[in-house]
Amino acid sequence: MAIIREMFKKNKKRYYTVPSEASKDVPEGIMTKCPECKKIILTKDLLKCNKVCPNCDHHMKMTAWERVDCLFDEESFSPMDEDLKTSNPLNFPSYTEKVNADVEKTGLNEAVLTGIGEIDGRRTAVAIMDAHFRMGSMGSVVGEKITRAVERATEEGIPFMIFTASGGARMQEGVLSLMQMAKTSVALSRHADRGLLFISVMTHPTTGGVSASFASVGDINLAEPKALIGFAGRRVIEQTVREKLPEDFQTAEFLLEHGQLDAVVHRGEMRHVLSTLIRFHGKEAR
Repeated sequence: MAIIREMFKKNKKRYYTVPSEASKDVPEGIMTKCPECKKIILTKDLLKCNKVCPNCDHHMKMTAWERVDCLFDEESFSPMDEDLKTSNPLNFPSYTEKVNADVEKTGLNEAVLTGIGEIDGRRTAVAIMDAHFRMGSMGSVVGEKITRAVERATEEGIPFMIFTASGGARMQEGVLSLMQMAKTSVALSRHADRGLLFISVMTHPTTGGVSASFASVGDINLAEPKALIGFAGRRVIEQTVREKLPEDFQTAEFLLEHGQLDAVVHRGEMRHVLSTLIRFHGKEAR
């Protein structure tokens, strides 16, 4: 037990989201309880499955670094702009303290990790949002980091991918957060003008201003199973249209059925699917 606890202590940066509610008699981090089927699973076994429940196939939230580990070739990923950190432009009460708390908890400086890595030897730029940092909300630094990653991909003539996980625009930054919708979209438009590939992968949840901007404008739009994807909440929409919405409304499967996604991809198949798409759209395939 002591060895396992030491392992998680050393890897806090990458495995900080492991739940500890399975049993009061079990050391913290050893077991994880599935939020869907309530089955208790050894955390080491869950990590081998990329945090997909082996009992009910529920896709649990991943950290940004966990996605890097399961997607990119070993030791190929180089992060970008890790020094960028938000200020408090509107002097919003307690905002700085909350951001600093999330920095300490996650090991990230913002709600998105950007960088360049290789998938089966093919160089690719990526932005990975992390819902554990301010619910993945999009503030000015999140938008800036994504824009810089897109521009770097455009300069190098390589594909760009994004994994979205967000509650939407960050209210503590007001209109500055909303401006990121336009800024990121313009950068992606310039990327497209160069004939370069953009793949968007929507994970749970992808909502608000994120779903209404860069998340939905990929050349190829993918999603993980049962991911919540939408702009406004179910209650707001029902009150507006005065109708009862389907039970699966705003799920990845619902969007796929109605033509708003190209595919719903299981996490276990994601690396293979992305590698295939990048290969098909590479220079050697033209």
